[in-house]
Amino acid sequence: MTEPLPTSAKAQRERLFAYLLAHHQINTADCRSKLDILHPPARVLELRRQGHRIYTHWETIDTGKAKHRIGRYVLFSEGGE
Repeated sequence: MTEPLPTSAKAQRERLFAYLLAHHQINTADCRSKLDILHPPARVLELRRQGHRIYTHWETIDTGKAKHRIGRYVLFSEGGE
């Protein structure tokens, strides 16, 4: 069985930032399912307050039961976009 991921805000920020560095973007649904971060907007806000440039692009997804408006978070590099 896999060890559970740490749930502290710090651990979640670290997971999210590492993912953004590797992939440059992630949406709210993937944050929840892939990174086990239940409230991604809070972690994104904390990363922004640390000085990271993260843009939110709004998109609509269809889960088959309903349409949901979710954020896609895009990390801009330090040297530009």
